[in-house]
Amino acid sequence: MKERKAQMDMLGASFLVGFSVLLGLNQALIKLVNVGFSPLFQSGLRSLCAFPIVLLIAFIWKRRLSVSDGSLPWGVLNGLLFCLEFALLFIALDYTTVARVSLFFYVMPVWVAVGAHFLVAGESLSKNKLGGLSLALVGIALALSGDLGDAPQDAWVGDLLALTGGMFWASIALLTRLKLQNVSSEMNLLYQLGISAVVLTTLAMFVGSPIRQPDIAVFIIFSFQVVVIVSVGFLLWLWVLSIYPVSNMASFSLLAPIFGVFFGWLIFEDPI
Repeated sequence: MKERKAQMDMLGASFLVGFSVLLGLNQALIKLVNVGFSPLFQSGLRSLCAFPIVLLIAFIWKRRLSVSDGSLPWGVLNGLLFCLEFALLFIALDYTTVARVSLFFYVMPVWVAVGAHFLVAGESLSKNKLGGLSLALVGIALALSGDLGDAPQDAWVGDLLALTGGMFWASIALLTRLKLQNVSSEMNLLYQLGISAVVLTTLAMFVGSPIRQPDIAVFIIFSFQVVVIVSVGFLLWLWVLSIYPVSNMASFSLLAPIFGVFFGWLIFEDPI
């Protein structure tokens, strides 16, 4: 069993800040790759390509991989939540801007903190936590009070999809903490990647055209997503999730919208 920590330390904080940068960049990269592949197909293909990489990492690091330890039903459920999270996120970026998706999707820490208050022993909302999350929500409301990113007329559809996707991400974090904390990070991610690879690529065959207009740039960006963000980034996130308090971790995710808005400005010229 992993040794859990009662408080966030410099190592965990460093990983989470770095992961927040990757998450902010991720929204922009997804939107770029949506030009070449449909959202569902891109999401499923990403999982399909990342699966053998994570499996190889697990073998090299000699991690414990098992589906007979009682984790299978919870792992499958986590995989289905992963499908819903990323299907909604990828489709949202077809409707609205990177900046708006970043702000709505990363309301996730609020859902995690509220859920942990009721479900996880020892992680109730203190006055400081409640005040900090409230200030964060006020900040998001202020950011969205203006015209953020020259959003199209039906941007509200993408906003709603991103907000709902963040709820499913929060569900993954809570389920991991409650039911899968003794499963290796690699096994947990393999559940998510395996289920989503099958479900999302299959759905993509029946919903529109899976292939749009891919070019060499799309393939390069897609490869970066598979190796750096999905394989390495999410492994680190799941490892930190298994060690540190989930509510403290969630607070760091509030950095991701800042980076998301920044990369939306840098790549798509979304106004700041």
